[in-house]
Amino acid sequence: MEVLRQARAQLAELTGLSPESVSSFEQTEDGWSLEVEVLELARVPDTMSLMASYQVDLDQDGQLAGYRRVRRYERGRADPRGR
Repeated sequence: MEVLRQARAQLAELTGLSPESVSSFEQTEDGWSLEVEVLELARVPDTMSLMASYQVDLDQDGQLAGYRRVRRYERGRADPRGR
């Protein structure tokens, strides 16, 4: 669990964005790979806010090795790709 907390904190520090949840994670040969849901743009009503999923890669020590945005969506919309 500490790895997840560290990943959220490191992503927030680098991007200035607010991570809301970790939607997936797995251990890899090099460390950890996570998908983190982030609030990118708050709107009213909240269901129209823009969210994004970031793939976050951590090394064996839980330090951020890289990240990238993999999708962007409105909070209130279902993903047509079934993700």
